[in-house]
Amino acid sequence: MRKYIINSIFLCSIVAIIVSCQNQETIDLQNYMSNGKDIYIAKCQNCHGLNGEGLGQLAPPLTDSVFLKANKNRLACIIKNGANESLIIHGKEYKEKMPAFPELTDIDVAQVMVYATNSFGNNQGFVPYKKVSLQLQNCK
Repeated sequence: MRKYIINSIFLCSIVAIIVSCQNQETIDLQNYMSNGKDIYIAKCQNCHGLNGEGLGQLAPPLTDSVFLKANKNRLACIIKNGANESLIIHGKEYKEKMPAFPELTDIDVAQVMVYATNSFGNNQGFVPYKKVSLQLQNCK
């Protein structure tokens, strides 16, 4: 019995060490995803849907990883400043204007962008706040 307890303690210690060794990017990704989900629910879900399915012809789905990847450097600007041009997603044209969200801080934009590009069947990884902040400075 004593050997079993010692082995259990040893095993738990090893598991705790492995879990605590997550790199900073993994921790940041988890935090961005959590905060980004809250922002998405508050600002984006009404149009883009609970599951990123979009809203008919009014708002495009966020399930098209091809579009998101091709426009990854523009997403921060689209989120913060809205979009006036028509977009083609899944072969459908969306002509409705996306509203701007000027009240979002750079970190808010980074977090919701990471959430959207890693949810709804997308898996594009972490984008750090500094990169998003730089993208926002270069919006056209």
